[in-house]
This record gives sequence, C-alpha cells and structure tokens, in this order.
Amino acid sequence: MSARPALDRFCLEVRPRAMRLALLETAGNSHVAADLVHDSLERLVSRYPDKPEAEWPPLFYGILRNRITDWHRRRKVERVFDFFFAGDEDSDGEAPGWESLADQAPGPDQQVGSLQLAGRIADAVARLSSRQRQVFLLREMEDMTIADTARAMNISEGSVKTHHLRALTRLREWLRDDNPASGGPEHHEI
Repeated sequence: MSARPALDRFCLEVRPRAMRLALLETAGNSHVAADLVHDSLERLVSRYPDKPEAEWPPLFYGILRNRITDWHRRRKVERVFDFFFAGDEDSDGEAPGWESLADQAPGPDQQVGSLQLAGRIADAVARLSSRQRQVFLLREMEDMTIADTARAMNISEGSVKTHHLRALTRLREWLRDDNPASGGPEHHEI
C-alpha cells in the first residue's frame, strides 16, 4: 500500500475523466488512450508526490497533454512512412467508441437520442483545433480554473480565455447547424 492515500485517491478519481479526454484525442483508440493516461499517472506519482494536492490537477493534465502531443507527432511520422512503404492491404483500425460518452438511458428512444447527441458533440469537439479542444475539455469537463488550465497547458491566462471562447462559439455554431431534429437551433448546454 502507498503511504500517499490522497494521491492514490486523486489518481482513481481523475482516471475516468482523463480517459474520456484521451479517447477524444486518439479518435477513440481505447488501448492508446489507456496507455497515455497510465503513463501520465505514473509520471505524476513518481515525480510529484510531494507537491501540494491543489497542484496535482494542472500537473497531471500538463503531463497528459505532453504525452498526447508526443503521440500525435509519432502518428504523423508513422503516416508518412506508411504512405511510402506500406503495401496495398487495409489496416484494421478500431472504430471510435463514442457510444461510451453517451448517457445509457433505459428507454430505446432515449438511448438512440443520447447516442446521436453524444456522437454529434464528440464529432464537434474533435473538429476543434487541438488547443481549443484541450482548453474546452479542461475548463468544461474538469472544471479547472483559468489559472490552472494555463499552468497545465503552459500558456497564458489570456490564451485560455481566447481558446475557450472560440471553442464554445464554434461548438454552438456546429451543433446548431448540424441539428437533424428540426430546422432551427436546438438548445444544449455546453
């Protein structure tokens, strides 16, 4: 057992939320997302166990952001090599698991509606630039302050505000324009 029960508790509590963020960033690849989250938690526990508890969220999300950025860079290089050196065979990619983001309501109509809405929201969030997506997820899903988000992403508080506002504006536009249920805007809290 660890001598750091508060850090252990933080890791248990943050893991599901971090998985959702990593799933969005890795286009639903659950294996890669789990590895990124696990590696980030390990790094937090091994390098920052003596930091104050209030500093753990920005430290953790900063580590996770760096791991995700590194993964995207590696993927870009892999795609270049695949283009030049791969054969004509299809690769078996894992389909995005957006269904896991939906609220599993008891009724079939509610389930279909929730899945469709979750899919539309996830698609819209995935369309954001990387910075806007990360700021949006940290501010909205993690309820982090502007200052903590700025520290986690290593950007200024003004940049956090700008990226957050642009993300909210784009998401509202895309979800309003993409509403299949009616000809007018549909109100959803984002």
